[in-house]
Amino acid sequence: MPNNPRLPVLIYRGALKVEKAAQAEAALASQGWTKGWQNGIYSFHHYHSTAHEVLVVVRGQARVTLSGEGGPQVQLQAGDVVLLPAGTGHRNDGSSPDLLVVGAYAGGRDWDVCRPEETDMAAAQRRIAAVPDWEQEPV
Repeated sequence: MPNNPRLPVLIYRGALKVEKAAQAEAALASQGWTKGWQNGIYSFHHYHSTAHEVLVVVRGQARVTLSGEGGPQVQLQAGDVVLLPAGTGHRNDGSSPDLLVVGAYAGGRDWDVCRPEETDMAAAQRRIAAVPDWEQEPV
């Protein structure tokens, strides 16, 4: 997992308590985090090499491993917001059946899904280094 050599993961506990996913998408868009989606979190290790990602837990809870195999696990619940700098590994290690997550990307950048076992690490690291910093934090 390349992770991000310059930027840390940021977790904002209880920072965005909303009832509907559309409310989370609108709040993120107002901060410049767009190309939103609604779903869960993949149950395999992956990262994004072309964009910084933000995840908002709208409903439910999840246990997520950060930074790849053996990385720290965090427990997330409704209202929590996680900012994942480009390259940061993440995986859903178990969640409630009602989990609903909204995700978006800094500056509306196009994103990719990289799996460590399938991605050229050197090329991914070059893409990660080229991703500009976000202009505003998501919340």
